[in-house]
Amino acid sequence: MNKLSIRFYKDHKVRAVWDEDGNHWWFSVLDIVGAINQQDDHEKNRNYWKYLKAKLKKENSEVVSDTTQLKLTAPDGKKRMTDVISQAGVDKLAKAIRNQQAMDFLDWFTYSDNTIDGQSRKKAYTLWESRLVAEKDVGTVKALQQIHAYLFGGLYNFAGKIRTKTIAKGNTLFCLAEHLHSYLNTVEAMPETTFDEIVEKYVEMNAAHPFMEGNGRSTRIWLDMIFKKRIKMCVDWSRIDKRDYLDAMIASHTDSSRIHELLEGAMTDKIDDREIFMKGIDYSYYYEQEE
Repeated sequence: MNKLSIRFYKDHKVRAVWDEDGNHWWFSVLDIVGAINQQDDHEKNRNYWKYLKAKLKKENSEVVSDTTQLKLTAPDGKKRMTDVISQAGVDKLAKAIRNQQAMDFLDWFTYSDNTIDGQSRKKAYTLWESRLVAEKDVGTVKALQQIHAYLFGGLYNFAGKIRTKTIAKGNTLFCLAEHLHSYLNTVEAMPETTFDEIVEKYVEMNAAHPFMEGNGRSTRIWLDMIFKKRIKMCVDWSRIDKRDYLDAMIASHTDSSRIHELLEGAMTDKIDDREIFMKGIDYSYYYEQEE
């Protein structure tokens, strides 16, 4: 079971592992408890679940029988057996806790996969098995359009299409629409032989922001494809804090040193590691969640 996923509820991780035989996800009970209680302390979450589990056993609740144990990475970095529960079991667990925080979590859990981001993220997972971008096209605008179309096809009518309107985010104005095609040609022609060249190309593509929506999620995948092809490395996005990343990307319009630093500190040679890829997708989508 090496297909892992991380959902983020109010900045709290909820880890999941895919069951190939049962064709469903198992979710970490301790993570769910921590997310509901907004508690980061692993021991407090473990003690809470121990108490609740004993109480539910006395009540002959189905929640306990719905759990099983699988290995997940513990806070100390070692893989340990921990209680996990199915999607149907999550519903029962939240209702067994019986407070408003649990109901709020359940609403999020039930509907988050049906949002545009939720549906797009599920598409992104399948990129591991796809041969979406031809080797010769890596680093091109065409490749980025293919990635965007794959992620958002059927969700946005502009999936894969270069925007024709000028857009801004916060105080950041992206490339004016009338100059965009020329600017993209310039970015595409930028060298991508070294780490620093690749990061600069990524920074300029971010400044271009060629799509109406979904630029960050598409461009981070595009960046990793270039890294893998050119220097046999990729980014372990789980090692980059969300706020640090967003601040660095805003600053990159005038000074790209911080994003260079963050990416350099998160590089890994595990380019064929499915877990690294899945975590990358999860963190990439987490960066886009409203705070």
